[in-house]
Amino acid sequence: MSEEKLSANEGIKIRSNYLRGTIAEGLADLSTGSLSEDDGQLLKFHGSYQQDDRDLRPGRRKHKLEKAFSFMIRVRVPGGVATPKQWLETDRMADQFANGTIKLTTRQAFQLHGIIKSNLKRTVKEINDAAMDTIAACGDVNRNVMCNPNPHLSSIHEQALRAAQEISDHLTPQTRAYHEIWLDGEKLESSEEEVEPIYGKTYLPRKFKITVAVPPSNDVDVYANDLSFIAIVEDGKLTGYNVAVGGGLGMTHGAEATFPRIAEVIGFCTPDKVVDVSEKVVLVQRDYGDRTDRKHARLKYTIQDRGTDWFLAELNKYLGYDLEPARDFHFEDNGDRYGWVEDERGNFHYTLFVQGGRVIDTPGYPMREGLREIAKVHEGDFRLTANQNVIIANVAEEKRPEIEALLEKYGMHRSHERSAMRLASIACVALPTCGLALAEAERYLPDVITDLEEKLEELGLRHDAITIRMTGCPNGCGRPFISEIGFVGRGPGRYNLYLGGGFAGQRLSKLYRQDLDANQIGATLGPILEHYAKERSEGERFGDFVIRAGYVNETIQGPDFHENIKPEAIQN
Repeated sequence: MSEEKLSANEGIKIRSNYLRGTIAEGLADLSTGSLSEDDGQLLKFHGSYQQDDRDLRPGRRKHKLEKAFSFMIRVRVPGGVATPKQWLETDRMADQFANGTIKLTTRQAFQLHGIIKSNLKRTVKEINDAAMDTIAACGDVNRNVMCNPNPHLSSIHEQALRAAQEISDHLTPQTRAYHEIWLDGEKLESSEEEVEPIYGKTYLPRKFKITVAVPPSNDVDVYANDLSFIAIVEDGKLTGYNVAVGGGLGMTHGAEATFPRIAEVIGFCTPDKVVDVSEKVVLVQRDYGDRTDRKHARLKYTIQDRGTDWFLAELNKYLGYDLEPARDFHFEDNGDRYGWVEDERGNFHYTLFVQGGRVIDTPGYPMREGLREIAKVHEGDFRLTANQNVIIANVAEEKRPEIEALLEKYGMHRSHERSAMRLASIACVALPTCGLALAEAERYLPDVITDLEEKLEELGLRHDAITIRMTGCPNGCGRPFISEIGFVGRGPGRYNLYLGGGFAGQRLSKLYRQDLDANQIGATLGPILEHYAKERSEGERFGDFVIRAGYVNETIQGPDFHENIKPEAIQN
């Protein structure tokens, strides 16, 4: 296939000299707060996005000023586990270089927002000094590898976390560009061209996401990822992992060739094969993924177009052996377990609810300060969850009173005394910093839930967990397409409303209302919640009910996702 037929980003990668581009020169140019367009694309591979404050655009345009450019840095945290020292360093950098907040992402990573270009290199260096990094946190490579932080089965989690870390290490790009640009590494002069042993010169067609889950919790949402390993525990021992491939939630409004897709379980492998399977799945996608259309470049489209049987056969060829038949497993939910939990080893874990994943001090609730003080005395670790919350993990019994006192002092001991819907919520960053956002998400979803909570109280549903998620655009970073209620930004104050996702993240939702005015959300959902409260079966989840009641049709895979059966459903 000729270069002319490839997408523009393929040319950028080819010309980049293994992700170097002219980033170093751009950082040195302080006449502008931005980098060139090509370098902005390459910067993602190094873990950063160029952004601007969209709230300030009109005023700056009026005065003929450059946009208020800044940079977001995403810090890789494989498995979501960070030390207290790393938490403190992230907290410090949030003040020194960023906007004074820490964003916990839906992929168990830290994000720092509002970093100006002159501070970008120093921030990346100090992240590395804290034994963390940003390489491959974004870009057409494997991203941060997620792992279920299950505190009940600590010995199994320990093995699953090790697998996540080994996968992450193995699939990290080998280019020396990262060290040269950010860490002042020596530029080695050689007549031999640099080699990326796994990715090659053009890396992957698009981003690639991997998770490791420990049933019965699916908090990492395995069905929404390119590749997932589902721990199979038999007689208390980890015997291996089921392998699931082909998930992904991003789509484009109005482009029916793009759609969310649920991953499929294709086999089983023993623990010693996990890294090998990861590499070979990546290689198949590297060699067969669509490099002509970035909107059609994820693994889900490779599998959708060629078939799951083809993919498994090709994967087995790359492996040189066959995956074993998949084994039985069961997921119960994809939420977090709040409050104190004791694990099998006698250690304690406290899961703290963090609204929208934003660690910030607000009047009357100095959460960020409280977590800082806890990190100063905590001897265990912190675990970032895929639901944007944080677990103060591995607290010894004798240390628990001290942690409890700090939780109470800073008002965090009652963080989980919220409606179950709020505790089951996720929102992406969206406006004002995300350049793709069409509508609000993080700043608006809390208000939506507040409006709904009055109805929930009236109907006796306060303690019924209903997963609700909102994203500012259809890229699906907040995973709305597998939530029971999902809002996807379509324009300022307007959303597509999706219903019927699986409570354990196992089923896509379905479009219920298109281009819904934000002011009509309560009036639209209220009657459905009332119908659910009156007519649900014992133990029936909201997502299951809206399908049974005819509000939406159960979603099937592929382009048929866009079909909207019964858009004007029962309204009791």
